[in-house]
Amino acid sequence: MALKVAIVGLPNVGKSTLFNALTQTAAAQAANYPFCTIEPNVGEVAVPEPRLEALARIAKSKEIIPARITFVDVAGLVRGAASGEGLGNQFLANIRDCDATALVARCFADGDVTHVEGRIDPLADLDIIETELMLADLESLERRMPALEKRAKGGDKESAATLRLASLALEALGAGRPARSASISEDDAKAWRMLQLLTSKPALYVCNVDEESAGSGNALSDQVIARAARDKAKAVVISAKIESEIAMLDAAERGEFLETLGLHEAGLDRLIREAYALLGLQTYFTAGPKEARAWTIPVGATAPQAAGVIHTDFEKGFIRAETIAFEDYVGLGGEAGAREAGKFRSEGKEYIVRDGDVMNFRFNV
Repeated sequence: MALKVAIVGLPNVGKSTLFNALTQTAAAQAANYPFCTIEPNVGEVAVPEPRLEALARIAKSKEIIPARITFVDVAGLVRGAASGEGLGNQFLANIRDCDATALVARCFADGDVTHVEGRIDPLADLDIIETELMLADLESLERRMPALEKRAKGGDKESAATLRLASLALEALGAGRPARSASISEDDAKAWRMLQLLTSKPALYVCNVDEESAGSGNALSDQVIARAARDKAKAVVISAKIESEIAMLDAAERGEFLETLGLHEAGLDRLIREAYALLGLQTYFTAGPKEARAWTIPVGATAPQAAGVIHTDFEKGFIRAETIAFEDYVGLGGEAGAREAGKFRSEGKEYIVRDGDVMNFRFNV
C-alpha cells in the first residue's frame, strides 16, 4: 500500500527540521523565514519493525525489506491560505492526495526563531490550520453542490449518494467542526474518500518541544495533548532538533545518545507508529532465504486482500494462506518447528489476517 502523510503547520514550527530527520537527509531547507519550503519535499521512511530482524535470522534471509510510509513536507500555511494568502492554494493542493495529516504545533520558546504570528500559542496555531482547511473544504463543496443537485434530481443514483455525503460534510463544517467529525458508515467510506476533503483525513497532532522537554513534554504540549483527547485524536511529543541529531548517528550511537537523554526510543519511531495506527493499519510478514519482508494492510483485511498487496494475481487466484503467528515462528525456530508443534495453519478466503502473521500464499492464475 502506498501511504502518504502530509506534514502541516505554520511557518517556522519545525516542519522541515522534522522532515529532514524523518528522511535522514537535508533535502528540505530548514531556515528561519516563512516559505523556505517552496516545493513539497517528499521522502520515504522505513516503518520501524524490530520483529523483522528475528524473522530474517531464523529464515537466514539475505535481505530485510521493511514497510515504508511517505511523508510530504509542504509550504507553511498562514492565516488566509484558503483565500490564496501566502502559498495557500499550492499548500492546500499538496495535501489532497495524502492519506493523513501530521499537524505540527510549536511547543517551544526561542527568541532566535521567529513566529509568523508573533507569539507562542500551539492551540491558536492549530486553530488557524484547521480553520483554513475547513474554509477550503467549504468552498470546494459549495462549488460542487449545484451540479450534484441537478444530476441527483435527474435520477443519477451516484450523484444522489455523493450529494448526501456532501451535505453531511457541510453540516459539520458549518458547525465549525472538521469533516472527519461526521458519522460515516463503512458502506460509504469509499465514496466519502472520493470527496477529497482536507479535514476528512485522519489528523495526528505533533508537539514539537525543546530538547529538555523531549522525554516528558511541557506545559505547551500538555495543552495540545488535552485537545487531542477532546477531539478523539492522537498526539505525539517530539523534539525535531534532537531527532535531526539522532538521524545523523549510526544504530549503536543512537542507542547511547538516547540513553544519555533518558529516552527509551526515538520520537520519530513513535511518530511513524502513531501514523500507522491512525490510518488503521497493521503488518504481516513473509520470510525466506531471499528476503524477510513487512507488508502493510488495513486492520480487518482478509487473506486474499493481504495476498493482493504483493500482487493482484495472488488475490485473483487465491487458494489458501499458510500462516504462522509471529510468536510461534520465533519461539519454535521457524516453519519446520511450527509444523511439528501444530502451529502451522492453512487458512481460507474468510480468514482475517492478524498483526504479525507470517504468511505464504498458494494461488493459481
